[in-house]
Amino acid sequence: MVAQNVRLLREVGSVARLPPAHPVGQSGAVTIELTRPVSRRMLGTEALLVLGLSLGQSAVYATVSIIAKLTAEGGLSRQTAALNTSASVRPYLDLTYQLLGIVFALLPVLLAVHLLARDPGDPVRTLGLDGRRPGVDLAQGAGLAALIGLPGLALFWAAAQLGLNATVVPAALPDLWWTVPVLILAALQNSILEEVIVVGYLMTRLRQLQWRVAAIVAASALLRASYHLYQGFGAFVGNAVMGVVFSLCYLRTRRVMPLIVAHALLDIAAFIGYTLLPDSWFTWL
Repeated sequence: MVAQNVRLLREVGSVARLPPAHPVGQSGAVTIELTRPVSRRMLGTEALLVLGLSLGQSAVYATVSIIAKLTAEGGLSRQTAALNTSASVRPYLDLTYQLLGIVFALLPVLLAVHLLARDPGDPVRTLGLDGRRPGVDLAQGAGLAALIGLPGLALFWAAAQLGLNATVVPAALPDLWWTVPVLILAALQNSILEEVIVVGYLMTRLRQLQWRVAAIVAASALLRASYHLYQGFGAFVGNAVMGVVFSLCYLRTRRVMPLIVAHALLDIAAFIGYTLLPDSWFTWL
């Protein structure tokens, strides 16, 4: 689906055919070639715009949110950070809002991949966003999920005990027939959006801007950590570590699919587990 959409955008954006711009009585069409050399300044501006429309914007809101929580009565540990909340008391209207939110949240992914289409080669294949090696991607993704998930739970528990996190509610949707499918779709949306933008796209552009590898890894990890800051400082540190691991994995494999698999597994476990398991299991959150 992503590959087909990107190919369509690429075909539409490559050449623009305008109405005839010649005197009356003459024939012919004017073809405007849109390709031109891309400067480092343009690449930097492009990256800022993509981030401003997606996770960079989320990072700004998360920073404001953590300030609000820190200055609220009772401090950070008395505040709540709810994910996947209901948008309407009417079930089918709520479902509509949930699906629209998921669809529109993925538009920056299509934009980023479309912009990478100016580079040589197929951007979907360049990012490792294709399905050429599903078995290897699934195995690597499951291994990464286990590597990140178990220590992450311990860090989250420690942060909660120290009062460094807000109370996190991974899923706050009503108990309806569509709740679990929507939570799975939300987990997939999160994983695709974050791994394509924060790892695949951003690291590609920073390499083209001739950043050092250490700076690229740090920038990707800190961006990931920053838009989770609304959950607290434990979430910030945990996601920064996850960002470093995922960035190094991408530098080695040049594929985001294992990262998407790992991220999706972690979010599905958190969202569905919180929804289906007894509340007493999550008092430490």
